[in-house]
Amino acid sequence: MSNDLRQGAILLLSGELMLSIMAALIKYLSQDVSHEMLVFTRNLFGLLFLLPLISHHGLRSLKTTRFGAHLMRSVVGVAAMYGYFYVITHLPLAEAALVKLSSPFFLPLIALLWLGERINLRTMWAIVIGFVGVVFVLRPGAETFQPVALVGVGAAALASLAKVTIRHMADTEPGHRIVFYFGILATLVSAVPLLWGWTSPGLSTLPWLAAIGLTGTLGQLLMTKAYQVAKPGQVGPFTYTAVLYAALFGWMFWDEVVIITTLIGSALIISAGILNMKSSQK
Repeated sequence: MSNDLRQGAILLLSGELMLSIMAALIKYLSQDVSHEMLVFTRNLFGLLFLLPLISHHGLRSLKTTRFGAHLMRSVVGVAAMYGYFYVITHLPLAEAALVKLSSPFFLPLIALLWLGERINLRTMWAIVIGFVGVVFVLRPGAETFQPVALVGVGAAALASLAKVTIRHMADTEPGHRIVFYFGILATLVSAVPLLWGWTSPGLSTLPWLAAIGLTGTLGQLLMTKAYQVAKPGQVGPFTYTAVLYAALFGWMFWDEVVIITTLIGSALIISAGILNMKSSQK
């Protein structure tokens, strides 16, 4: 298997940039577009952009006996998306990105409880350090504590559950099938809240909504490709550039300033993430 670290790094940096642009667009549009519409259009346009890629494999390859697992993954994924979008609109972008990066620390715990996968000592230390970093970002007990950040932690846990669901299906479901059913089901699931959260987007808003779907889809595809061409343990740390992108966009467009506790939390979360990646290579 090839291991092109340079290409993998470029792909991952580009993928995180796309996802950071998506987050900035969500924050900007949330002033005029409901969360229900943002989540729905993210899934709808994302599905439309993916259909040409999925159709390449043919309809027969989409047949599944794991519809229940696909549905669970979609419901949990949409719930995580709601939480993350909500946090983006109520927290500085850098803090929202950091809370999202707590997701990998839930993964081993969920895999232990559901799949029976054991946790080694290094991973356990990574989990502890990572959650200490999250505490610094949340600042409980301080005047600057924002309870909305807890929504982000919950969204990170749900995102981890969705990823473990994918792992649970991996023995029978190829990647394109998982992508297809998530696209279809997530769009249908996120359409339900439109019954009470519908807002008619203006013609000038539609291109921006499409851009959310495009940047989100491109980001996921670029990151997936990055992990295919390079070893995850080597290229994975580039994921944390998401915090730098978010801090830059937050400063440029919303005059957001990163405070000292966020910097300490960043250092702890990034260190724990790298430690966890090294642990997974053993």
